[in-house]
Amino acid sequence: MRNLKPLVWLSVIVLILGMLIASACTPKEEAKKPEAEKPAATAPEVVLPTPGDTGIIKADQWKEIHPDIYQSYMDNANNSANPSYLDQYPFLVTIYDGMGFAKAYNEARGHTYTLTDIAATGRPHAMANCLTCKTPEMTVLVNTEGVGIYSTEYDEIFKKVSEPISCYSCHANTDGELVASNQYLLNALGSDVSKIDEKTLVCAQCHNEYYFDPETKATTLPWKGLSNMTPEASLAYYNDIKFSDFTNGFSGAGMIKVQHPEFETTLGAGGLFPTMNGSGFACGDCHMGAATNSDGEEYISHYWQSPLKNAALIDGTCKSCHADIAGTVKAIQDNTHERLVVIGNKLKDLHIKIGEAAENGASDEELATLRQEVRDAQFYYDYVFVENSYGAHNSALTKQLLDKAESMVDATLAKF
Repeated sequence: MRNLKPLVWLSVIVLILGMLIASACTPKEEAKKPEAEKPAATAPEVVLPTPGDTGIIKADQWKEIHPDIYQSYMDNANNSANPSYLDQYPFLVTIYDGMGFAKAYNEARGHTYTLTDIAATGRPHAMANCLTCKTPEMTVLVNTEGVGIYSTEYDEIFKKVSEPISCYSCHANTDGELVASNQYLLNALGSDVSKIDEKTLVCAQCHNEYYFDPETKATTLPWKGLSNMTPEASLAYYNDIKFSDFTNGFSGAGMIKVQHPEFETTLGAGGLFPTMNGSGFACGDCHMGAATNSDGEEYISHYWQSPLKNAALIDGTCKSCHADIAGTVKAIQDNTHERLVVIGNKLKDLHIKIGEAAENGASDEELATLRQEVRDAQFYYDYVFVENSYGAHNSALTKQLLDKAESMVDATLAKF
């Protein structure tokens, strides 16, 4: 039995060693993992208002969703003055004689007045095409029912619409996307549409030179593609198709009434931001400045106004490139205004002299060249007069066109 004790102790020792080894080889409990971070809270999805019977979401339907933007849009009503151009520039009565603009022509005011003003204007309306840029509801009618809407009787369409230029005009029925809905601009641009900043494109829908097609009465642009978007190309187009908006009652010349070509002027050679020039600016950057509400939240103001009235823009962004942009613009506009008055009166005299020649027995054949010359000169003149910036958008093009118009008028006047 004496020999068993060492074996017992040996067994005990082996058992203890085994337990220690087993304990050492047992994997440790994994460290407790931190809880996964909760995803950042996302803004609640906007539930779009329901479009009305005319197919658009109206401005007042957005006021609860975008109260600051809505209020800034409504501030356009503050731009309520619309003095008569005919009082300021009496020569217009002569050079526009034969068209409604010689009877009533007022300075445009805030976009919230577009339907009010077209209903009250002294220029009669025969067809609905004059509503093209006065209400987005007209855009929807054309896009859904076709170009026949343009030649529909004015009163028939006017009673169906009630919304002036508003949210749909630039965004369609989206929550902030920029959408150009007027097909006549997209048709004119063709594949070049991709070269235009969307903040310019939506403005270009209405701020362009257009005419009403003689057959369909549809709103149409006199150029195709950016390379043809020049005053010279547009005039050549009108001359080729022998188009006239009216016949001047003094000279008997078939005339073109140019319509606010801000898009063509601003993107033209020498303009503020020619296509693809990398300036990084667009119409909306200058005419729709950033604003801050009472909670310190920034939003884009939809009060469309001259950038010269936006102190934050002039004293901030503009200072980096222009030491005195207000002074520069004033000098350009003063000079342009002075020249417009001088040349406008020369055009008035030319129309009267051509008319007197007709009264004195000159034949239409003998007067054809004179009438063509006054037509062409007035086109270049009108391109500047109706562009609304008085040269600020493109001082180089403005000077070029006024030089051309004055030279042509002087040469024709010298024939008498």
